[in-house]
Amino acid sequence: MKLGLLGGYGGRRIQVPIERIRHAEALGYDSVWTSEAYGSDAVAPAAWILAQTERMRVGTAIMQMPARTPAMTAMTAMTLAQLSGGRFLLGLGASGPQVVEGWHGVPYGKPVTRLKEYVAIIRKILAREAPAVFDGDEYQLPFSGPGATGLGIPLKSILHCDEDIPIYAASITPRGVRAAAEVTDGFFPIWMDPEKYSVFEQPIRAGLAASGRSAAEFDVAPFVTVVMGESVEECMRPIRGTMALYIGGMGARNRNFYNNFAKALGFEEAAVRIQDLYLSGRRDEAMAAVPAELIDACHLVGPADRIRERLQRWRGTKVSTMMIGGGSDEALEIIAQEML
Repeated sequence: MKLGLLGGYGGRRIQVPIERIRHAEALGYDSVWTSEAYGSDAVAPAAWILAQTERMRVGTAIMQMPARTPAMTAMTAMTLAQLSGGRFLLGLGASGPQVVEGWHGVPYGKPVTRLKEYVAIIRKILAREAPAVFDGDEYQLPFSGPGATGLGIPLKSILHCDEDIPIYAASITPRGVRAAAEVTDGFFPIWMDPEKYSVFEQPIRAGLAASGRSAAEFDVAPFVTVVMGESVEECMRPIRGTMALYIGGMGARNRNFYNNFAKALGFEEAAVRIQDLYLSGRRDEAMAAVPAELIDACHLVGPADRIRERLQRWRGTKVSTMMIGGGSDEALEIIAQEML
């Protein structure tokens, strides 16, 4: 089992907890991950952390694909990988239509197609076997669509990238997970019950079969929130808020991937109720409707001894990396002691 540390979004002012990150590095954590929504970006903090750590790998969970061209992302990844001696991990995601079209001002398009084309272009650029040429539904190199001058030419990266750059994708839909297993090195579900790998098993198997790889070559790395304290219910409270937001309000009623995911995990009735409450403005009730069983299945909450006990559920499963979010220094130490 490998352990990753989630950095979280920057708020009004970005703060990078570098001492905590160094502590995790000393404990044996394999990686730390930055993120972005519509405030601070994921790349600048990743560079900041890489400059102040020695062994730990640093990844983006996620860089929003619609916000950058594949070539720009490849340039960024190559630069950070070379400057850090090969410690950069490239995590990609589609984001959601509200952010993509409302913030970035570009079409949401086809997220699964985008992922496949995006990764294919990046791998072409990294390989430098020939100038990058691509003709897809979402991307064309050189571009020849509306507004094109006709002067674009195929180019090969000036920078030579000898470092390996693992590529990850954030996804929970069956088609998205299959695509991730086909074209990337790993994926991170926003949460996951380690005893219900069956939710992802078929799409992962199909994607790996299409790529000609084995399950050992694909990293399953779910986000796991940790809140340690004496009261299990109090520890669940902040997680209730996050899960209610995603299950109830992250997307339209008929297009909420997280709601569908909660149903696939066996909480169909609760997922419908959470969404009904959240979309009607009754958010406190939506939080209360998040089943304790769902929280407990996917996250780690409660006193230290309880967290130690619940960690045993993650042993011997298909999960190869636990991406730890939240948690005190003591909690990080307990997880390292139990899992490394």
